[in-house]
Amino acid sequence: MASFLSSLRYLLSDFIGEGDGTPPFLPPGLPDGVEAEVSDGIHLLMDYQGARYAKLYVERLRRFIGKPGVDEAMFREIARLMAIRMSYQDPIRIAQLKLAEARPGAGDPRAPPVDDIRKFRLDELVEALPAAIAEPILYILESLGLLRKQVSIRFSTRTGCGIRRLKVEASLRRWRRFSVRYARERLWVERWLHMIDRALTKQPEAALAIVHTATMVQGYGAAYRQSIADWHAIIDGLAKPTFDGVLPLKDLAGAVAEARAAASPDPRQANLKRTIAETRARAFAAAAKATAG
Repeated sequence: MASFLSSLRYLLSDFIGEGDGTPPFLPPGLPDGVEAEVSDGIHLLMDYQGARYAKLYVERLRRFIGKPGVDEAMFREIARLMAIRMSYQDPIRIAQLKLAEARPGAGDPRAPPVDDIRKFRLDELVEALPAAIAEPILYILESLGLLRKQVSIRFSTRTGCGIRRLKVEASLRRWRRFSVRYARERLWVERWLHMIDRALTKQPEAALAIVHTATMVQGYGAAYRQSIADWHAIIDGLAKPTFDGVLPLKDLAGAVAEARAAASPDPRQANLKRTIAETRARAFAAAAKATAG
């Protein structure tokens, strides 16, 4: 009930425009040379979701302004990759982009419009709905074994009907912040930022490698699910235990790079899990040898 009321409250605030019209200013104290990157991120997220979402982006960036160990290059990468991750691909975003392509002057006027057919998992489509609606549907789909069923969606600007359909789909962005997918993405971004912060404190030389792990997570459908699972496997198997002091891993950056190279389109993650296990075993063996010596 609380989830439903919360969704309703935010939905109504969106329709009356409460707090969601003024673009955020660039935060003070930015490192020299990153203003363009941050400005691009703000404009991207304004287009993607609105001013309130762009303000969340700015607030997240404030954590790293003046933070020890964060130079211009690292701050730029955090700003760039966070904007990309916050503008994750879902059917709503793809509809927005297709409409943008159809605007006059947006592309080659001689190029004929084409149908763009994308494959999504059924649960991915449902997760774009507000949680209060999506959760019971997901429960039913799971009981029927249909969560992973592939569904083809056509995004077309070929006809007026297709464009009208895209406009309806793009207008659903007002619901996005109340969706199951949005909640998951928000948790992911917060965990990524938290891991960067811990790296800066515990193993600063690995911080940039943690920043760049954001490039692992992308796309939609089965590929997206696989990339999320691989990212969590690396963080849970290598980064977090190192920061917690339970894994004596001296070269976290190298270990992360090795694990990323081992990741493959394998739902069982056999190669990735083996690589992580071998890295952990070497770290413990090296620590034991150093202690014995």
